[in-house]
Amino acid sequence: MKKIDKINQKIEEGEATVYTAREFKKKVKEKEVTDPGEVDVVTTATLGLMSGTSALLSVPVAERSTFRKAKKIWLNGVPAIPGPCPNENLGLVEAVVHGTTASKDDPEYGGGHLFRDIVEGKPIEVETISIEGDRYRNTIKKEDLDFARLFTSRTAFKNYMAFLNKENNTATSIFSVTGLEGPYKEISVCGCGEINPLENDPELQTIEVGRQVLLNGTTGYIMGEGTRSSIEKPNLSLFGDLRRMNPEYMGGFKTSGGPECILGVAVPIPVINQDVFENLKKTDSETVLPIADIHDRKPYAQSTYASVWKETDKTVRYNQEKCIDCEDCIVEEKCPTDAYTQKTGIDREKCFNCGFCVDKCHEDAFKAKLGNIEVEGRSIPIKLRQSNRAKAEKMMNELKNKIKNKELYL
Repeated sequence: MKKIDKINQKIEEGEATVYTAREFKKKVKEKEVTDPGEVDVVTTATLGLMSGTSALLSVPVAERSTFRKAKKIWLNGVPAIPGPCPNENLGLVEAVVHGTTASKDDPEYGGGHLFRDIVEGKPIEVETISIEGDRYRNTIKKEDLDFARLFTSRTAFKNYMAFLNKENNTATSIFSVTGLEGPYKEISVCGCGEINPLENDPELQTIEVGRQVLLNGTTGYIMGEGTRSSIEKPNLSLFGDLRRMNPEYMGGFKTSGGPECILGVAVPIPVINQDVFENLKKTDSETVLPIADIHDRKPYAQSTYASVWKETDKTVRYNQEKCIDCEDCIVEEKCPTDAYTQKTGIDREKCFNCGFCVDKCHEDAFKAKLGNIEVEGRSIPIKLRQSNRAKAEKMMNELKNKIKNKELYL
């Protein structure tokens, strides 16, 4: 068994062997790695829609001694919860904002969008009502926030599920952009498969309280297991400094059930024993994908993540020559991350590679092989991916480089 302090010492001396999960599994397959002693750390990651995301912000509202206590507060129209400290007469409001709360001004704009706008340095409109009933307005930016901590109640589930609609209707849901078409016309999937942190350490032998991770591209920490975590389906609670995050790995995602929140986390797994080594070998073909009907969300069938990520395209391609500038472009109108306009094409930093555009564009200007899932004798096409494997792999590589460069230890 290896000790964590010994691995940290090897990192400090520049002698640690660090692979991404993708690299490690390839080396195992090609028999280039056969023993735990040949690797010290494997980096894993997942990036997708994670509803249990919130932020605690210290928001400057007005001059000192202007008001005693806030009763209500909105940021870009998104309602926040004032408290817990009244900050009497300081002109500050400590506010909790949930990532899935919709703006009172725009039902498609939510907390996830707000978090990204803050990180990008955009001006944020603040509106406050005091307990006396007075209304205050202010415009702030990231540098005005003395404290901005993102935290999660439950995230990074040990993968998730696929959803379809058995009924002859269109089901409004957070797992669909324009409604999930039935019966059995499409399937929506969540989860990054074999690179997911908790698939690679399902018993949480190394994923523990206090472990440093990358949260939306910056250093974050594991607080412990999250709400609804179980032995069969563990998840994590995390926190990090919102102001230091990379907007490319976060943001809002529009669904027919309201705005959702995008979050990415990369976790280092030290190879401390044979059990950890064996768990890290798991591939997409061995990673179970439960399938549920959207109406009760109870799994009744299963596939594997090979259906989602093996021999499919992780990114979406765009051929501008095929675009005929439709007067009513559904892709521009409904793109879940507002990553596309006819004028500018795809904004790659915003693009989630979800595949929504691939099915909706009648001129085939967008291309990606999304795959099909076999369910009870039916081959059902994947039409929406709510996890972004390409960007998860990018963040996984960033974590590897930070460890190699002695910027992050275990």
